[in-house]
Amino acid sequence: MPPGDRVAAWEHTLSQVFAHLEVAVEGSRPWEGELTAERLGALQIATEEFGPGKVLRSARSVAADPSTHILARLQLEGTALLSQEGRTAELRPGSLAFHDARYPFRIVLPRRQRARILMMPRALLRLEEGQLAALTATAVDAAGEGAAALLLPVLRGIVDEAVRADATRRGELARLAAEILGTLALEQVGRKPTSALWERITSSVQDRLQEPGLTPQDIADQHRISLRYLHRLFQMQGTTVNAWVRTRRLEAARAELARAGAAHRSIAAVAARCGFTNPSHFSRTFRDTYGMSPVQWRSAQQRA
Repeated sequence: MPPGDRVAAWEHTLSQVFAHLEVAVEGSRPWEGELTAERLGALQIATEEFGPGKVLRSARSVAADPSTHILARLQLEGTALLSQEGRTAELRPGSLAFHDARYPFRIVLPRRQRARILMMPRALLRLEEGQLAALTATAVDAAGEGAAALLLPVLRGIVDEAVRADATRRGELARLAAEILGTLALEQVGRKPTSALWERITSSVQDRLQEPGLTPQDIADQHRISLRYLHRLFQMQGTTVNAWVRTRRLEAARAELARAGAAHRSIAAVAARCGFTNPSHFSRTFRDTYGMSPVQWRSAQQRA
């Protein structure tokens, strides 16, 4: 194929096999690409040789092709940098990382490399959306501890055998590969603390306290987790979503009432500024929490 046609053809090929993708290569650097793919039941196994270059699933690509599949990149030769959800995993031979076609990702290939890409429906991993968000772009390494040290070499052997086996054995091998992927995903999620997700959620909620219509569903949607998983995170902290938001709003209102520059603001204005739509309800809640009305609190702070 003429060099001038290769990038477009390679981009089209990758998009046909996986999901809509964009490809970039440096014009002055020679490169080649080779891709084979086979579907074994719910699991697709592809072998990619490509590089140097970049593969991007941008927000535009996601909009053009709303695929929801999960991909697992098993690096065979060379290296790859896989970025998603603000994280970057460096993949070396023998390591694996998951990425989610529902959201943008980037793969940087510094030089020619070879990898197996296993693509599956997201339901196959049996993880909640919050767990999937924590899983992507984190390297699973056979040199580490736990199940990965044992299962990654087994997975590679099963996948190698599956692409060579006859039709009667392929289905069984594909099911085994899918079970191993699910086990690796569960172990990886289990190792990652929820503290990072908790900090991200509470920080964003703190910035949105002034929104009177803020609901648990809004918060869950913003962080791409299920509503049930959001409630579970707050239960683990010994509270509920609504109680946590209400407490933060009351704290913000108390601080605003004590601020000298806000002495001219009405109680209703302060309440609205902190996300309370009903001044009477705000005053009752404030009194129940702090043992005095908003007016009494402000007066006490001004005298102090």
